[in-house]
Amino acid sequence: MTLNRLGAGNRMTDAIVHGDKVYLSGYVAEKAVGGTVAEQTADILAQIDETLAQAGSDKTKIIKAVIWLTDMGTWAEMNTVWDKWVVPGQTPCRAAVHSAKLAAAGLDVEIMIEAAI
Repeated sequence: MTLNRLGAGNRMTDAIVHGDKVYLSGYVAEKAVGGTVAEQTADILAQIDETLAQAGSDKTKIIKAVIWLTDMGTWAEMNTVWDKWVVPGQTPCRAAVHSAKLAAAGLDVEIMIEAAI
């Protein structure tokens, strides 16, 4: 079994390619920490686009997405960015879950993706 690790670190790896799938870790904002949920979501989706491209995939091949929000009251705000990003007719299975806290202050959205290559 071969695992191709993209962005391997001491604690975790950004993504792992195994066979014909790529598994992304939970992505949080990098540039938009402390920003609005819309800004954080856009930041995260840009990172996901970059990682999927590195793995030889793209957003049309996403199988499953899990989204964590610190406040479900921001669900519609997150969806405004998500809906502009996804390709109509090629949307993934998705769950959005309320999370009391994420890993650090100023983070209000986390997205985890599994995609085909």
